[in-house]
Amino acid sequence: MAKTGRIINLTGAEKKACVREAERHLEEANELLEQMELEARDVPSGERQKIQGRVRSYQAEQRQMEKELKRALIAFSDYVRSRDELLGGDDANDVEDQKARLLDNTEKLERSTRRLESGYKTSVETEKIGFQVLEDLQSQRETLKRARDRLRDQDAELGRSSRILTGMFRRFVP
Repeated sequence: MAKTGRIINLTGAEKKACVREAERHLEEANELLEQMELEARDVPSGERQKIQGRVRSYQAEQRQMEKELKRALIAFSDYVRSRDELLGGDDANDVEDQKARLLDNTEKLERSTRRLESGYKTSVETEKIGFQVLEDLQSQRETLKRARDRLRDQDAELGRSSRILTGMFRRFVP
């Protein structure tokens, strides 16, 4: 994959061929890794973990190579964009660069859309929970109000009972 670093220095057909070759190699590597993963399942359990660890390591390395290729393509498009801004570009590369930028922007837009949808769902759930909490608080407020009113009524009744008992006590005690 050392060729990915050279993409910036290649032009036209050479660049396309290098990118296609790198993508083909990555696709082959992915298929081989899938086969290795399937084969590792049939290995006795003592060796299986060791082999699966290697496969995971190879998969991580393959993902790293894919990232490296994407970075090289992005660096190339940035390089071409900068060059074109300074010198004015040729139409063949412009169309290709526009396609690459359009794909990148489409992916960014899809990711942003998913994030916005997730945020919207979270806000709707939060709003529902907020309404439930407000309803619970309203109900508790009404309960407390009724309890306070009953307490006032009982206090008044106790005061009246106390006066009656005091009056009765004075009549019986000379």
